[in-house]
Amino acid sequence: MTESKPIPDWEFKERDVIILKELTRDPQLSSRDLREILAEEHGIEVSHVTISESIRKMRRDGVFREAIIPNEEYLLFSLFEFQFDPEHFAESWRVAMEEIRADEHTFMYFLSDGEYQWKTIMMFENREQESRWIHEFYKEHGRLVNNLRNSVVTNVLKFGTDPELFDSLNLVRDR
Repeated sequence: MTESKPIPDWEFKERDVIILKELTRDPQLSSRDLREILAEEHGIEVSHVTISESIRKMRRDGVFREAIIPNEEYLLFSLFEFQFDPEHFAESWRVAMEEIRADEHTFMYFLSDGEYQWKTIMMFENREQESRWIHEFYKEHGRLVNNLRNSVVTNVLKFGTDPELFDSLNLVRDR
């Protein structure tokens, strides 16, 4: 149904996890800054060139993804949940799925367990733009969709990844 991406085959070294954690804290850190942190705080001596190469390889191999996400003060973030009409699903699902995935407003698009539903986090300039999007989607794909629930995300209380999340990765203990 969707484009499948291979699961990264990466053996995490201790320094890789530290690099990911530090970049999570401050995405603007240079490889020279990371070299200093590795040496001073973790006793890992490695060149900034090696660090740059590690970051490049992790990015290339899909260990982490990079996305530019506007500050939540600039746009409205909305959670959309699509419930389907089974009678028209087989003939209509692919076009609708591809349109949602390619839409400029779509930030994240996923399936959830439980009831089979598509869910997406979308970004809009204002509620009128969001309302127009819903109207146009129903005009185009109304036979497929039984219900489209949307919730505007308000008062974002946390926006980011905690560096400690990377502690759970399987580590190769050599540096």
